[in-house]
Amino acid sequence: MHFTDFDTDAFLRDYWQQKPLLIKNPWQSWSDPLEPDELAGLACEEGVESRLITHAGANDSWVLEHGPLPEARFNALGQKKWTLLVQAVDHFVPEVAALIEPFRFVPNWRIDDIMVSYATDGGGVGPHFDQYDVFLIQGLGQRRWQVGQPCDQDTALLPHEDLRLLANFDAIDEWICEPGDILYLPPGVAHNGVAISDHCMTYSVGFRAPSRSELIGYWADDLLADMKDDDRFGDPAMRPQNNPGEIESNAIDQLHKMITEKMGDREAFARWFGQYNTTPKYPDTDWSPQASLAPRQLRENVAVGLSLHRNPASRFSFIRQQANIILLYVDGVCFRCADQTATFAEMLCAQNQIHLDQNSIESNETITLLGRLYDQGSVTFTEQD
Repeated sequence: MHFTDFDTDAFLRDYWQQKPLLIKNPWQSWSDPLEPDELAGLACEEGVESRLITHAGANDSWVLEHGPLPEARFNALGQKKWTLLVQAVDHFVPEVAALIEPFRFVPNWRIDDIMVSYATDGGGVGPHFDQYDVFLIQGLGQRRWQVGQPCDQDTALLPHEDLRLLANFDAIDEWICEPGDILYLPPGVAHNGVAISDHCMTYSVGFRAPSRSELIGYWADDLLADMKDDDRFGDPAMRPQNNPGEIESNAIDQLHKMITEKMGDREAFARWFGQYNTTPKYPDTDWSPQASLAPRQLRENVAVGLSLHRNPASRFSFIRQQANIILLYVDGVCFRCADQTATFAEMLCAQNQIHLDQNSIESNETITLLGRLYDQGSVTFTEQD
């Protein structure tokens, strides 16, 4: 799917991480990539993250149920206002994954996943705010969106064990989204979406933004794993102090240096972040094939015209070290790539589907990389479109 009328530069300059924007059907041709029954089927499967939210307007109570949901649960909902949310649908449905392509002006490392929701008339998840950027693509039906005040961690919430609903919501703008319309919301903006049709589907393309505490915590955990217990403070040039109760500034300087030397290693941080950021959203899911492919078989696949596809659940990014050397990160694994292999790796990061030729994989190093990516389930071969 592609946009026909969307000014990326103007959007990034005037709206990204600044203010909401309603984008009226910019698609070359819009059609829903998923049927409601297919979404419900995913919500019934083990290993798929799903939630069902029902709302009883009489007493304004919200109830959250986590999947997998029994198929009979949907038949028992009756006339209730309800919303089904299924996370990472792009991992399982290639047609949904294709919705990410028009948003590739945002770097790969920022992309999270596509959550898909289905709601009955009046259904929604209540006024809330998120800590990430999101493009809300309207599918079937219509949804009324209201956006309100800026929020942060100190914003008052309703008492609820499972849902982070705003105690106060002050609507500033309101739009009705039709099929193909897109509402962009930056982080921290209060919003409330309510279905105004019996069959309402929304595709939420979400983007990650790591917090400072998250980066420090996980980076420190990684450093601690390799630290030796005998790497300790030392003061062989100690002299008597006027007051033994004082922690002198030279001791603070040395202690602080012990930490900052490790925490401030930019190259080590970059290597760690590449692995951390590309770790799969659901690392316990095994996407590996039943059998490996030998280098000869890999070359034969290219020779007969098979194209290479990235697994929609996989994460690809790279960090450039030199002009001809990059570190490729795929699903939490680092691959050092040079020369022709680096060119091939950059192409993998830029495109979901690659039509290979013999020249692109002529080096043994490139074939080795391709084999390892295939074995870990990050890429596969298909007939060319």
